[in-house]
Formats: sequence, structure tokens, C-alpha cells
Amino acid sequence: MTNPTSTGIAAVASVYDWLVDGAPGAANAKEVVAQLAPQLLACGIPLDRVEAFVRTLHPHIVGRGFHWHPDTGVEVRENSYAYLQSPAFLLSPVSAVFQSGNEVRLHLGENAPPEQYAALQRLADQGYTDYFAGPLRFLSGQVHAITFATKRAGGFTVAHIAGLRQILRPLSRLAEILALSRTAVNLLNTYVGNDAGDRIMQGAIRRGDTESTRAVIWFSDLRGFTAMSSELPPTAIIATLNDLFDCQVPAIDACGGQVLKFIGDGLLAIFPLRTKSEPQVCDAALDAAGRAFAALVDLNERRQSAGQKPIAFGLALHIGEIAYGNIGGLGRLDFTCIGPAVNLAARLESLTSSLGRTMVVSAEFAATTSKPAQSLGSFALKGVPAPVEVFAPVQE
Repeated sequence: MTNPTSTGIAAVASVYDWLVDGAPGAANAKEVVAQLAPQLLACGIPLDRVEAFVRTLHPHIVGRGFHWHPDTGVEVRENSYAYLQSPAFLLSPVSAVFQSGNEVRLHLGENAPPEQYAALQRLADQGYTDYFAGPLRFLSGQVHAITFATKRAGGFTVAHIAGLRQILRPLSRLAEILALSRTAVNLLNTYVGNDAGDRIMQGAIRRGDTESTRAVIWFSDLRGFTAMSSELPPTAIIATLNDLFDCQVPAIDACGGQVLKFIGDGLLAIFPLRTKSEPQVCDAALDAAGRAFAALVDLNERRQSAGQKPIAFGLALHIGEIAYGNIGGLGRLDFTCIGPAVNLAARLESLTSSLGRTMVVSAEFAATTSKPAQSLGSFALKGVPAPVEVFAPVQE
């Protein structure tokens, strides 16, 4: 390591090279920040606080902040889109760096920060004496930011700032690589689900890359969708579907399920059998159903208050073997599950309306779950060779 008494461009040469080499020993963005700050300290740059801000492509999260402190290490915070309009962001130098692409340097402690940087008053009150925000310029044209603060009497020297400026370029390249990787994961998880996204990132991208697995299958469908489509404008239909799926998706995720696709007003999900037993996974799917229907009750109360009609959905649960993986045409694939078990779940769901039930389960599911279920009789289902016995969970 460079002599800590030499503080400037020459002192951070080893840090510069480490970043250019891809930060060996750091597997992700958090570890890069966790190792970068101590290395700069060892070069003689008096750091008491480092924060990196990188935006991402995600439907709910605008970006992540990596906050380093010598006593606590790195804390990762995810910021919502609303954060971009908050005073904490708008009155910070980071906002100015994002907009202008220029660095911001401020001495703290002597006078109050300028009005446009009023958010820094909190740092001044905590004893920080100097603050430097530098741009992380991506090849895409986007500008992100990293900030450094110190409590050293007199703040940063000219040599300290020169050293910090020196690492911005290689840090920008490394940050962009890591951000692109995370964006790819975000998009895959958003559009195909967490498990499918992981499999695709690991190389399962060839048509026909499928595996046979056993899982609980969730198939749900909005009641009265055809009539609703003829009565409401497209924007209202989309809003209704989003509300409906908001009742189900969080419940499925919380109970270990994977949402595979939205089929118009329908939803297909699976609960894979991994570390839990079959009864446990079936029970988890029922727990998810309970949460989803409870969320629907709350949603309909809000819709009633807004003068809107209530909505309802039917749900079928089944357990069986599925083929899970890539299907499609050359150059356009879908990661999904198919098989007789999936078809049976879809056919079972079609019975919910005629039976006056919100949820039905297959005989295989009823025999596996630890929760009670009652038989509703046997029914002939389209595409199923023999009549099947259908069950409904018993409310406990």
C-alpha cells in the first residue's frame, strides 16, 4: 500500500489500479464501497463518510445509496421515485451533480450551507468540515454520484481532492458494469420472476432448456372481465387489473411462490418444492390465498368509497409435475411452465364461478395439505380425459 503520509494523485495510484482491474476481491457494489473507503484512508485521505448514489431501472426503486461510515461499514438503501422529489434530495449536492454533471465542493462548519444545499446543514451540525461530491459519468450519458466528507480540522487539502478526482474515472467504469448487471437482474425479475431470472442469468437461454419439477400451481382469473371490458375505457381496465394483481403478487411472493406470467386478466404462479415438504408448500399456497383474498376485501372497500364496483377473482390450486423452462420460436422465448398439471389447474379455476366458490383445489392438493378440505363432487373438465373430484378448503 502507498505510504499514508503521501496524499495526492501518486498516493492513490494503487487504488486507481485496483479499480481499473475490476476491484478484485469485491463481488458486488456494496463490497466495492466497503473496500474503497479504507483504501483511501490508508492513502492518507481523511474520510469520515462516503456515499455513492447509482440509479437503476426498476418499476419501484429509482436507485440505491451505499453509505459508508468507519464505525458501521456500508449500509445499502433503496430509494423510491418519490425520493427524487423530496427536500432531502432536491436540496442536496447530489441532485445538482445528477443534473449538471459537475462536481460540488463545500466547506462546512463556518457558515450555513447555501440555500440550494440546505440538506448539508445536518452534516455541519454533526461536525463535518468539508464535503466533496463527484460525478460518476457512464458511457450511456447518465450521471451518478459519489460523495466524500471529513471531520478533519481544515477539511480536505488540495492534494486530497486531487486524489479523489483521480479515482472517479475508473470508479465510473466499474460502477457502470455493476449497474448494468443489476439492471439486467431487475428487468428479468420484473418480467419473468426471481427464480426464472436467476436461471436465465446463469445461462438457461436455449429453446428447449426445460426441467421437470414438482410444484403447487396457482391459477387465478378476474370474474366478469368480458363485461367489464365493454363498459370501461382501457385505462380503467388496466388500473383495475393492476389493483387485482396487487392483491395477489405480494401474497405469493411472501409465501415462497413465483409469479410466472399474467395472461390477460389471469395469473399463473408456482410454489416450487425446494427445502420444504409437500404439505408445507401446499399450506404456504393456502396462506398466500388467504392473504390475497384479505387484500381484495380491503381493495373493494376502497373501491366502494370511490363509487366503483367491487371486483372478484377465482383461484384454483393443484400440485403436480410441470415442465419448467424455455419455449417459443427462434429469437423469441418465454420462460414458463407447461404440462397436464397446468392445464388441470386452469380448468379447475373455470369451475369457481359456476360452483359459487372463490377457490377450489384438486384432489391431489386436498390429499397433501395439512388443512381440511371438503369434496364438491366430480366434474368433467375440457381437455381432461376423466371426471375429476374437486375440493374446497374448509374455513377454520
